Amino acid sequence: MADYYQLAVEKRGQTGISATKSLRKNGKIPANYYYKGEANVNLILDSKELFHALNSGNRVFEVEFDGNTQYVMIKEMQYHPVTENVLHVDLMRVRRDVKMTISVPIHLEGEAVGVNEGGVLSQILTSVEVECLPTDVPEFISVDVTELGMNSSLTVADIVVTGEFTILADEDQAIAAIAPPKEEEEPVVEELEEGEEGEELEEGEEGEEGEEAPAKGGEEKDAAEDSTE
Repeated sequence: MADYYQLAVEKRGQTGISATKSLRKNGKIPANYYYKGEANVNLILDSKELFHALNSGNRVFEVEFDGNTQYVMIKEMQYHPVTENVLHVDLMRVRRDVKMTISVPIHLEGEAVGVNEGGVLSQILTSVEVECLPTDVPEFISVDVTELGMNSSLTVADIVVTGEFTILADEDQAIAAIAPPKEEEEPVVEELEEGEEGEELEEGEEGEEGEEAPAKGGEEKDAAEDSTE
């Protein structure tokens, strides 16, 4: 029989904002235990105990409350946006003899040939769903990109399964790809066409300074008046 990390928990009686703040102030973390078809249970975790559990390398933990021993996995953790302290934990009960579906992170390993040729490596898929027993959940799935060349990609079909789990994702789904670096475009300088440097006045137009004498029609009128005198 496998050994499991024993995660100490206690039942939580009071709920609400005030009670939750008091817990966190004293180094405790509110948690929820749940299982399909059963009522949720409010629990309390010790922050230091949780830290040790997370660093134990285990994915399945043993908890005890109400005189019963259950096996759980951490389904979700909420963090403070500034301090990154754990604010809340969801514990999902698992049955050791029943397969489950869970998302597992993908780690890219090695230095790709295409990167050495100047290409840019992009990870398209960061996690993948697998089906397995709770005791067989891998911490992560490693994908070797060493032979990945320029303008090439790896798909789910390229994953080498080394554990007791089944990958549920589409085999054609891309995991990583290498593309040539984008060429920097030189800024386009717009040149003015000849004659566009400044607007010229039409022929005969002048500025406000040095306005011309009255129009020709006015001169003819003055001459006519002189002849009648």
